[in-house]
Amino acid sequence: MSVSPSLSSSVPASAPTAPTQADLLDFVRHTAADAELIASLPLDPEGRTWVRLEGPGGSEAWLIGWPPGTGTGWHDHADSVGAFLTAAGELKENSLAARLPTDGWKTLELSEDVDRERRLPAGQGRSFGHHHVHEVLNESPDRHAISVHAYYPPLPQIRRYSRTGPILRLEQVERPEDWQ
Repeated sequence: MSVSPSLSSSVPASAPTAPTQADLLDFVRHTAADAELIASLPLDPEGRTWVRLEGPGGSEAWLIGWPPGTGTGWHDHADSVGAFLTAAGELKENSLAARLPTDGWKTLELSEDVDRERRLPAGQGRSFGHHHVHEVLNESPDRHAISVHAYYPPLPQIRRYSRTGPILRLEQVERPEDWQ
């Protein structure tokens, strides 16, 4: 009697799945709990500092130091989902609870009900979806903040905006070579 190999035994293993927003949030939470890593980040009193980290499943990750009074300005992460968590100090996130058109515009008038504000003390963070528009700030007058960020897929671009009252203007599109 002969036995034929099963067809299922010759099927290759499935490709790894992309990390989800929850996976990225778990990663930043775990990484921010690494006190030795957090303490190793060099802090500059004048500007933000950062170190690139190995994120899960091919994601892009960063450890970022925020001097007092610094922020990102309004921006989005294009087609990437992401998560970030404050490891030390406190950050504030202002965000828009509205899906913006992705292309073909330079100026938008926002409705009154789109603004959201979150205070994120050490140990607090959040995840976000595609095209999430926000700004992150360290409003402390005298304390650095440190945070961990992860994005998937790795950032293809960042769109930067200016905002005056309800008017949001697309100012610049940055590519990875602009910040690495």
